[in-house]
Amino acid sequence: MSRGGSSDLLASFQEHYADLLRFLARRLGDVEHAADVAQDTYLRLAALPAGEPIKEPRAFLFRVAGNLAIDRLRVENRLAALHAEEGAAMDLHDPTSCPQSSLLAGEALTQLDKALGQLPDKARLALLLNRIEGLTHAQIAERLGVSESMVGKYIVQAMRHCRAWMRRVDTA
Repeated sequence: MSRGGSSDLLASFQEHYADLLRFLARRLGDVEHAADVAQDTYLRLAALPAGEPIKEPRAFLFRVAGNLAIDRLRVENRLAALHAEEGAAMDLHDPTSCPQSSLLAGEALTQLDKALGQLPDKARLALLLNRIEGLTHAQIAERLGVSESMVGKYIVQAMRHCRAWMRRVDTA
């Protein structure tokens, strides 16, 4: 049998169609998808160019169908992954959107402001310049007229104070 005689391959397809459909249904887990892949297999066989003779037309038929089934599963897996990513993106929401979260965030900011108010001026300014403005220790040291080492000490002092303050508020 040769590829030039695609009618021979198509005859083999018709002869083994029921077996092919069962094979594809097991592979894909769905009879409708199996029928779609079987149709794609038929189209692929019909479009084959002339060439070397095919010694085992049934094996060739099942190989083509199996490869098409694998391709279909890969496409479905990629689409499922894309939909999962879209679903995850749709699940994102603003945690401050509910009134309770907004109230709690406002209270935390008020408490943090009180904690910052109790700090020495240079420690407070060093922390704010570093965390809010994003300045480096060298830039802060230049602004405050102190060493970089002292800036680091100010920031550590401010962070410890704020953490301790927030812990006291949380336990109260």
